[in-house]
Order: sequence, then C-alpha cells, then structure tokens
Amino acid sequence: MDTAADQELIAAVKGALRELANPERATGAQAYMRSTIPSLGVRVPDVRRIAARAAADFPPASAGQLRATVLELWRTSTFREERYAAIDLTGHRLVARDLDMLPVYEEIIRTGAWWDFADGVSGRICGLLQAHRAPVSATLRLWSHDPDRWIRRASITSQLRAKKDTDTALLAAVIEPNLADREFFIRKAIGWALREYGKTAPKWVEAFVARQGPAMSALSRREALRGIAAVPAPQ
Repeated sequence: MDTAADQELIAAVKGALRELANPERATGAQAYMRSTIPSLGVRVPDVRRIAARAAADFPPASAGQLRATVLELWRTSTFREERYAAIDLTGHRLVARDLDMLPVYEEIIRTGAWWDFADGVSGRICGLLQAHRAPVSATLRLWSHDPDRWIRRASITSQLRAKKDTDTALLAAVIEPNLADREFFIRKAIGWALREYGKTAPKWVEAFVARQGPAMSALSRREALRGIAAVPAPQ
C-alpha cells in the first residue's frame, strides 16, 4: 500500500485555508495564543470543514498514507490553522484506533509545544487507550515522568472523554508524579482531568483529592472539585 504523503490532499487543505484568511482576526488569534506561529484567522469550525472536505475529495489509500500525510502537513505548516487541520485529519476512520498513530501524536505534542496542540490530540489518545489498553497505558505512565511538560500534560488529560471507562489506576499514576510541579499548565491539567471524571464518579474524585492533602496545589484542588460538594481544605 502507498505510504507516501498525499500531496494533493495537503495542497487542497493549504489552499482552502488561505482562501478564508482573515488578517484582522489573525492578529487577534496570534496574540491570544501568545505564539510566534502566524495565524490565518480561520475559525476552528471552518478548519475542520476544510480538512474533512479535503479527505473526502482525496481519500487516503491506507492508514500508512494518512499517517504520512498528517506528518507532512504538520511538518510543512507555516500557519497555526494548517497544524489544526493536520490534527483534524487524525480523526479519520482509517487511523482512529491505529496504534501506529501514537508516535505521530508524540511528535505533534513535542514539536507543537503548546496547550492547544497537546489538548488537540488528547481525545485521539483516549481512543487508542480504549482500543489498546496495555501498550498505551504503559506509554502514558512513562510520559507522566517525561521532562517535556506537554508530554506530561497529555498523559494527564488522556482520559478526559473516557467517563465510565476511565482507568482510575492509570489516572492516579499519571497525576501523582506531577503533584509537586509548579507549572500552571500541569496543575490546570490535573484539576481538569479530575473534574471531568468527577462528572462520572464524584466520590472517587473527592476521596482522591482528600488523600493528596497539601501535596495537591490549590489550583488543582479547586478545579477538581468544581461542581462537587467541597472537600475541606487541608490545614
């Protein structure tokens, strides 16, 4: 099967994005993201529509070709929306449960090095975890100790959509090594992950937060318990 990137699909994405460029909105978007990566000012729903249209017009021949196309689009992107489109393409049925996508997501997280890219693939990683629990769980446990804060954030947010299928042992295992981290994006991720699971199992989250005591930051604690009856703050 063809594993070379589909240049027509990539060109279609880039061309359609440029047609919708809005310089005024781009200035605000780049300032909001606090990024040196230029923006085209294309709205996220439009980016998703463009990626879906391009994939329909130029259907990937195989999972391997789609992986190559995603990476080529990601690596050659000069605008933030092109990177968003690359992430959107990873939702295609050919690779939705493809374990070989895990290194692709890792590259996106490491080279993107910002919260929107890390969070953009967290749902995809959740899908891989449900389909390949043992190998993905092992990888996420390793990621939770990685020097790269975005890789660690991804390990923490990897089960945001899991709900009743959340692996609580894994959730605890990726959070606990990061409790002492003073980085805002890590503390926020801890609270976010717990808050989402709290919608399914509030008692588990309450008990977990209580067990951490003062080891958990006030920010993580506040975010985790939002919407849940308050657990007394540690003295």
